[in-house]
Amino acid sequence: MANVRDYIRINPIDVNNRRAIGVRFPFNAEGVFFSTYETAEQVKSNLLNIILTEPGERVFKPNFGVGLREYLFENFTDEESLKEKINNQIKLYIPQIELVNVTVDKSPDSHELYVGIFYRLINNGEEDAIQINFTQDNNLSNSSTPSPSAGGGY
Repeated sequence: MANVRDYIRINPIDVNNRRAIGVRFPFNAEGVFFSTYETAEQVKSNLLNIILTEPGERVFKPNFGVGLREYLFENFTDEESLKEKINNQIKLYIPQIELVNVTVDKSPDSHELYVGIFYRLINNGEEDAIQINFTQDNNLSNSSTPSPSAGGGY
Protein backbone atom coordinates (compact mmCIF):
# COMPACT_ATOMS: atom_id res chain seq x y z
CA MET A 1 0.00 0.00 0.00
CA ALA A 2 1.40 3.39 -1.01
CA ASN A 3 2.00 6.09 1.56
CA VAL A 4 -0.13 9.13 0.92
CA ARG A 5 1.35 12.34 2.23
CA ASP A 6 -0.40 15.62 2.66
CA TYR A 7 1.71 18.31 1.12
CA ILE A 8 1.64 21.75 2.64
CA ARG A 9 1.19 24.35 -0.03
CA ILE A 10 3.26 27.44 0.70
CA ASN A 11 2.79 30.74 -1.02
CA PRO A 12 6.01 31.50 -2.94
CA ILE A 13 6.16 34.93 -1.30
CA ASP A 14 6.42 33.27 2.13
CA VAL A 15 9.57 31.28 1.28
CA ASN A 16 12.00 34.12 2.04
CA ASN A 17 11.24 34.99 5.66
CA ARG A 18 13.60 37.99 5.65
CA ARG A 19 11.78 39.87 2.91
CA ALA A 20 8.82 42.00 3.99
CA ILE A 21 5.75 41.76 1.76
CA GLY A 22 3.58 44.50 3.23
CA VAL A 23 2.70 46.86 6.04
CA ARG A 24 0.83 45.73 9.14
CA PHE A 25 -2.40 47.53 9.99
CA PRO A 26 -3.37 49.22 12.28
CA PHE A 27 -0.31 51.36 12.81
CA ASN A 28 0.90 51.07 16.39
CA ALA A 29 2.60 54.41 16.89
CA GLU A 30 2.94 57.74 15.17
CA GLY A 31 5.18 57.52 12.12
CA VAL A 32 6.04 53.85 12.67
CA PHE A 33 5.25 51.14 10.15
CA PHE A 34 5.67 47.48 11.01
CA SER A 35 6.23 45.03 8.18
CA THR A 36 4.51 41.73 7.50
CA TYR A 37 6.49 38.69 6.38
CA GLU A 38 3.75 36.13 5.67
CA THR A 39 0.80 36.16 3.30
CA ALA A 40 -1.70 35.21 6.03
CA GLU A 41 -0.60 38.15 8.18
CA GLN A 42 -0.81 40.58 5.24
CA VAL A 43 -4.29 39.35 4.29
CA LYS A 44 -5.47 40.06 7.82
CA SER A 45 -4.02 43.59 7.62
CA ASN A 46 -5.68 44.12 4.24
CA LEU A 47 -9.04 43.02 5.67
CA LEU A 48 -8.75 45.48 8.54
CA ASN A 49 -7.79 48.22 6.10
CA ILE A 50 -10.86 47.63 3.93
CA ILE A 51 -13.27 47.35 6.86
CA LEU A 52 -12.03 50.43 8.71
CA THR A 53 -11.57 52.77 5.73
CA GLU A 54 -14.36 55.20 4.92
CA PRO A 55 -15.38 55.44 1.23
CA GLY A 56 -13.72 58.53 -0.23
CA GLU A 57 -10.86 58.44 2.29
CA ARG A 58 -8.31 56.92 -0.10
CA VAL A 59 -6.92 59.20 -2.79
CA PHE A 60 -7.84 58.04 -6.32
CA LYS A 61 -9.95 55.17 -4.90
CA PRO A 62 -13.25 56.79 -3.92
CA ASN A 63 -15.10 53.47 -3.65
CA PHE A 64 -12.49 51.74 -1.46
CA GLY A 65 -13.65 50.84 2.04
CA VAL A 66 -16.73 49.68 3.91
CA GLY A 67 -17.16 52.65 6.25
CA LEU A 68 -18.31 51.17 9.55
CA ARG A 69 -18.65 54.59 11.21
CA GLU A 70 -21.61 55.29 8.94
CA TYR A 71 -23.43 52.28 10.43
CA LEU A 72 -22.47 52.87 14.05
CA PHE A 73 -24.95 55.66 14.86
CA GLU A 74 -27.86 54.68 12.63
CA ASN A 75 -31.16 53.88 14.32
CA PHE A 76 -31.70 50.91 12.03
CA THR A 77 -28.84 49.04 10.38
CA ASP A 78 -29.66 46.74 7.49
CA GLU A 79 -27.25 43.95 8.38
CA GLU A 80 -27.74 42.17 5.07
CA SER A 81 -26.73 45.24 3.04
CA LEU A 82 -23.65 45.68 5.26
CA LYS A 83 -22.71 42.02 4.72
CA GLU A 84 -23.14 42.46 0.98
CA LYS A 85 -20.98 45.60 1.02
CA ILE A 86 -18.25 43.71 2.92
CA ASN A 87 -18.47 40.78 0.47
CA ASN A 88 -18.21 43.08 -2.56
CA GLN A 89 -15.22 45.00 -1.17
CA ILE A 90 -13.33 41.82 -0.30
CA LYS A 91 -14.02 40.19 -3.68
CA LEU A 92 -12.81 43.32 -5.45
CA TYR A 93 -9.70 44.14 -3.40
CA ILE A 94 -8.56 40.82 -1.86
CA PRO A 95 -9.06 38.14 -4.53
CA GLN A 96 -6.61 35.74 -2.84
CA ILE A 97 -9.19 34.77 -0.19
CA GLU A 98 -12.54 33.05 -0.27
CA LEU A 99 -15.15 34.24 2.20
CA VAL A 100 -16.66 31.49 4.31
CA ASN A 101 -19.00 33.64 6.39
CA VAL A 102 -19.58 37.24 7.41
CA THR A 103 -21.46 38.01 10.61
CA VAL A 104 -22.80 41.41 11.60
CA ASP A 105 -24.38 42.15 14.95
CA LYS A 106 -25.63 45.60 15.90
CA SER A 107 -26.67 46.21 19.48
CA PRO A 108 -30.11 47.88 19.38
CA ASP A 109 -29.72 49.68 22.72
CA SER A 110 -26.23 51.07 22.32
CA HIS A 111 -23.91 52.16 19.57
CA GLU A 112 -21.95 48.94 19.17
CA LEU A 113 -21.25 47.02 16.00
CA TYR A 114 -19.61 43.59 15.85
CA VAL A 115 -18.33 42.24 12.53
CA GLY A 116 -16.87 38.76 12.11
CA ILE A 117 -15.18 37.70 8.89
CA PHE A 118 -14.38 34.03 8.35
CA TYR A 119 -12.23 33.31 5.31
CA ARG A 120 -9.98 30.78 3.58
CA LEU A 121 -6.72 31.49 1.77
CA ILE A 122 -7.13 30.20 -1.77
CA ASN A 123 -3.44 29.30 -2.17
CA ASN A 124 -3.20 26.80 0.70
CA GLY A 125 -6.74 26.40 2.09
CA GLU A 126 -5.78 27.79 5.50
CA GLU A 127 -8.82 29.13 7.37
CA ASP A 128 -8.77 32.15 9.64
CA ALA A 129 -11.10 34.83 10.98
CA ILE A 130 -11.12 38.32 12.36
CA GLN A 131 -13.58 39.93 14.77
CA ILE A 132 -13.97 43.71 14.80
CA ASN A 133 -15.70 45.28 17.79
CA PHE A 134 -16.62 48.85 16.95
CA THR A 135 -18.08 50.89 19.81
CA GLN A 136 -18.79 54.51 20.65
CA ASP A 137 -16.61 54.31 23.78
CA ASN A 138 -13.42 54.12 21.73
CA ASN A 139 -11.57 57.37 21.27
CA LEU A 140 -11.77 57.80 17.50
CA SER A 141 -9.54 60.87 17.35
CA ASN A 142 -6.57 59.42 19.25
CA SER A 143 -4.23 57.84 16.72
CA SER A 144 -2.05 56.09 19.31
CA THR A 145 -4.83 53.69 20.30
CA PRO A 146 -6.84 52.18 17.46
CA SER A 147 -10.57 52.76 17.78
CA PRO A 148 -11.79 49.26 16.96
CA SER A 149 -10.45 46.18 18.58
CA ALA A 150 -9.70 43.31 16.29
CA GLY A 151 -9.07 39.74 17.25
CA GLY A 152 -8.29 36.72 15.19
CA GLY A 153 -8.17 32.97 15.21
CA TYR A 154 -11.62 31.58 15.80
